[in-house]
Amino acid sequence: MYPIIYGKLPSGERLKRIKASSNYVNGTFQNISKTNAMAEDVSFIKTMKDFWAKPKSVTPSFTLPFVRTDLKKIDAKSPTIIWFGHSSYLIYINHKTILVDPVFSGNAAPVSFMIKAFKGANEYSVSAMPEIDILILTHDHYDHLDQKTVVALNSKVKKIVCSLGVGSHLEYWGISKNKIIELDWDEPFNDSDLTLTTSSARHFSGRGITRGQTLWSAFILKTNTHNLFLGGDSGYDKHFKEIGEKYGPFDLAILESGQYNTSWPHIHMMPEETVQASIDLNAKVLLPVHWGKFALAMHPWNEPIKRVLIKATELNVTVATPMIGEPLTIGEPVPNSVWWDIH
Repeated sequence: MYPIIYGKLPSGERLKRIKASSNYVNGTFQNISKTNAMAEDVSFIKTMKDFWAKPKSVTPSFTLPFVRTDLKKIDAKSPTIIWFGHSSYLIYINHKTILVDPVFSGNAAPVSFMIKAFKGANEYSVSAMPEIDILILTHDHYDHLDQKTVVALNSKVKKIVCSLGVGSHLEYWGISKNKIIELDWDEPFNDSDLTLTTSSARHFSGRGITRGQTLWSAFILKTNTHNLFLGGDSGYDKHFKEIGEKYGPFDLAILESGQYNTSWPHIHMMPEETVQASIDLNAKVLLPVHWGKFALAMHPWNEPIKRVLIKATELNVTVATPMIGEPLTIGEPVPNSVWWDIH
């Protein structure tokens, strides 16, 4: 029996629905393009050796600056996003609050002493959150689905919208199935004056040894006036162009930009690919995430944003670089301080 933090694999009626999905083939969810988690010429042993021999630069040498925003008193007339580091962020839109992939427990692993948050990057907690209309969970990896955070948030959350199969973990943790809406790719969920639609991503899932039993997704958040792309985790591929043509243009694309390595080039983007993905999506503004809180790769902790900005300048892409907790409001000047070099 796995510890409860691992969650539970789908079974029963949920598993029947999964098996009926066109994205579930030969006993596992599949990417659109053939995707190996590791590069063909890289061994697992070598990767683990590299991981445990990470240089000191993977973590900042100073406490990260952050903005202390009262999340319960924001009067957002236009869509406003608050980033909490890595891939956690809050969206105020059409008088609703939407929280994405919250990880507030201080670590991104099944045990608390591994993959700890950088100093200054874990200053927001469940108690700081307002009432949440919709909690979005893109996939079930520990740096996106945090059991302690989700359980602590439960009483504040009205609905949970997640990728197909992820609800099995949530129910196992005591969350009512009546709250949970699970979506396959290109499946919409309507909530009064906004629509959430899942889209494909190039990644994988799994909290234990078994992979691919729950789906991984990006989300399109559309209202009558605005359109946002919430990217989750994804390697670069043709699907970004296809999503842009089908669902774009976007006012904002929130895309992963960190925790990359040439050993796993298909499941996470290099920073330059992140910029190109925002162009493929036809996004007005890029918000790079999946960096600034946890060291899950071997690159210097602030290398992702530096590389993104170099490529964005070359390709004339507007990039928002808010500090943790700093509001980003659609239609207003984007935050652009170079806070990662201020210490």
